[in-house]
Amino acid sequence: MNARLAILAALSGAALAACAPTQTTYGPATGSAGQAIGFDSLRITDNRWRVTFTAGPDATAAYAERLALRRAAELTLENGYDWFQLVDRHVETRGSGSSPVRVGGSAGTTIGSGGYRASGVGLGVSLSPGQERRTIVSIEIIARSGPADEYANTYDARSLIAAVG
Repeated sequence: MNARLAILAALSGAALAACAPTQTTYGPATGSAGQAIGFDSLRITDNRWRVTFTAGPDATAAYAERLALRRAAELTLENGYDWFQLVDRHVETRGSGSSPVRVGGSAGTTIGSGGYRASGVGLGVSLSPGQERRTIVSIEIIARSGPADEYANTYDARSLIAAVG
């Protein structure tokens, strides 16, 4: 019986390690569809982009938005512009919890006729990949050069990168 428990414990530990939550890091989106962490961008016109940053369960929506703005600033500078105007912003949260692994248990005792007793303990491990929380920030920007005084919601690309890192 002890060998069975040892095997069960080893398998549970391996399953838990394999499904550890993904850490949010700055970079291009990597991972399977729906589970990717990182940024993605779509060029709409010469100076207009949609930038999306997907963060894992360890990041706040504010942090994910900062990383989306950082990518927007990088695109602005890479394409010869100085600043960008934020023209659309959308934040969405999908999934729940910080891990795809759920663990539960129960214990019980019964007393039958004739004074017989029975006790039981149960342990359950549920693996639901794709259910951990993801925060998706999607912004649309127009990159520009020259004075920014006449536009609302503008960001100087160099200053933003210096501030966000």
